[in-house]
Amino acid sequence: MAKIECEIEEIEIENDHEIDVPGVRATCGECGHETESYGTGDASRKRCLVLLREECPEDGKNFYVEVGE
Repeated sequence: MAKIECEIEEIEIENDHEIDVPGVRATCGECGHETESYGTGDASRKRCLVLLREECPEDGKNFYVEVGE
């Protein structure tokens, strides 16, 4: 298991009602896979990092952290 640094950026995400709402996007520092979550707080940021682990296209079970943590 490796520690992978990821870039997290604040974005606008279209919700089910086609309205743009604040969100975050995490991008894997190794393969570039991206995940998104509604909200911009710590919980949303952490959710993106957990999703990266769950959705890893290379089936890696890495530990994902925000750049600078």
